[in-house]
Amino acid sequence: MMVFFNVFFVVLAIQRLVELILARKNEKWMKSQGAKEYGQKHYHAMVLIHIAFFVSLYIEAGIFHTAIHPLWEYLLSVFLLTQAGRMWVISSLGKFWNTKIIVLPYAEVVASGPYKLFRHPNYLIVTIELIIVPLLFNAYWTMVIFAVLNQLILFTRIPIEEHALSIETDYELVHVKTPGWIGTVKKEK
Repeated sequence: MMVFFNVFFVVLAIQRLVELILARKNEKWMKSQGAKEYGQKHYHAMVLIHIAFFVSLYIEAGIFHTAIHPLWEYLLSVFLLTQAGRMWVISSLGKFWNTKIIVLPYAEVVASGPYKLFRHPNYLIVTIELIIVPLLFNAYWTMVIFAVLNQLILFTRIPIEEHALSIETDYELVHVKTPGWIGTVKKEK
């Protein structure tokens, strides 16, 4: 179990680092085009939550647990589906994908791929991951704590993101009928 956990943990950490490098590259390009950044205050809290998730997972699953969940094959399958979804999100947004809220004024709003089905598919993917990954390794405290913290940060982040997109683009027109996120309320016109 420890070998599987360690390999899984390292691969997940490398994936996140690669995503941060891509996000930084996209941020530089977008800002060179005149993009504006929103939500800087909560971003640091979100980063701390994700770093703390890795620390908690390593302590609870890597140090204190020696067993993998009995249904690990199914949980791993769900995790792999979330990774496919993550790649779909990143490829659909292209240079506009980022971990920060950076909006290029008057840019064409993406309404294809997973964004045709759901306004914030990446947040759904992250939410599922924060449940599935700890569950895979019986890290129940990590699962509960970070599932809750993630939802709290999303209740702050999503309204800021939607407001920024509404100000800078035709987001509300493009996504008027696209399903939203738990806890978000669309304004009546």
